[in-house]
Amino acid sequence: MIIHVVEEGETIDSIARLYGIPVERLVLANGIRTSDALVVGETLVILIPEILYTVQDGDTLESIAAAHNVSIFEILRNNPYLSVRRFIYPGEVIVIKYEGEKIGNIAINGYAYPFIGINVLRQTLPFLTYLSVYAYYYNMNMQGAIININDDELIRAAREYGVAPIMILTAQSESPMDEIELTHNLLRNPSAQEQLIRNLINILNLKGYYGVDFTARYIEPEDRALYVEFIRKLSSRLRAEGFRTFITLSFNVFELLTNVFYEDLQLELLKDYVDNIIILTYDLGITNIAPSVLAYDTVNNLLEKIISSIPSEKIIFGISTIGYIWKLPYIEGVTTGQAITYGLAMELAREFNAVIQFDEVTKASYFRFYSDFEYIVRFRDARGINYALNSVSMYGIHGLGIWNIMYFFDQLWLVINSQYNIEKVLLFRGPDSVAM
Repeated sequence: MIIHVVEEGETIDSIARLYGIPVERLVLANGIRTSDALVVGETLVILIPEILYTVQDGDTLESIAAAHNVSIFEILRNNPYLSVRRFIYPGEVIVIKYEGEKIGNIAINGYAYPFIGINVLRQTLPFLTYLSVYAYYYNMNMQGAIININDDELIRAAREYGVAPIMILTAQSESPMDEIELTHNLLRNPSAQEQLIRNLINILNLKGYYGVDFTARYIEPEDRALYVEFIRKLSSRLRAEGFRTFITLSFNVFELLTNVFYEDLQLELLKDYVDNIIILTYDLGITNIAPSVLAYDTVNNLLEKIISSIPSEKIIFGISTIGYIWKLPYIEGVTTGQAITYGLAMELAREFNAVIQFDEVTKASYFRFYSDFEYIVRFRDARGINYALNSVSMYGIHGLGIWNIMYFFDQLWLVINSQYNIEKVLLFRGPDSVAM
């Protein structure tokens, strides 16, 4: 894999010639259009096909995969557009294998809301180990009741692609302080805990979930021991029913917002109770803090500290694919950022003829533009994704958690797929076969 950074005067045609690949292949892989003007500083992921196959009459994806001794997942990951089609056509060329050896296996957890577009979902599922559905909520006013959501289509699609659906269970709150209070009340109410666990198991069985991710971003110091005991109780009950237990812990940004820190959280006990611990750093920040980004070394220091208490094979490192745009000057308590996708960031950069910069300290990309006011946009491109994967490799971390998969981020999947085999914990049942 090569990450090419666009320079002044370069075009899609000139870059394709530079690497000896067809323009169509470069465009298709990176999810761009031949009509797009490239932005100085933009990244393109260059992958060189090693094995190409021209579809013949009567071919199906199953027959092509069998003939080349690869999985259907591999074909779909190398040709994501096939996931949203019912047919393949004689004469079209698909990638069986790209050049380069993969460095290992990785688990990928993708977060989605129930209203995700079905085509985006189907393109993404071949790249996932787990699909985390956001979210089921509990409210202490209802003493352990869980608010149901319409997630049947997501669960069905996930299982068709051998992806394990994970229920996210979290407090129904409108602010960090509300969430702290709700979590506090749950941890101090054994009868509500018992009702919550019973309701949870009923839903897991009814819906066909693989497991649950109990997400509590804010845990007061006096509640830490109670939290650990609740997770022990929860995981014991879930394991007895055949379900997996995940927990999510948030660091850095959320600690800054709430002054609730995790120094004394008994990670060495939690590791024995859960199957995986998802660590959220969200190093691109969130909407109500200054437009700054955590240093790459800071994130790595956090991971290093965590794996001193938790086996690295149990850790899933959460990263965000969402960028942010802020109006300048930043005024604390007044200015809020707006979430932005990679695609929209590129459109803004093209519209305002911006030059994309890369911050070596934070490993984040950014640019500024003027439209009545000055704005700054910070986001993650192929370079930032690759650095996140470097951290996974450096510390032997089990997997990567992607917030979120509501849009198909071509570069994200190119970078991951070029370096890792993606683990599956369920059997592939298959959607409707793609045939000629």
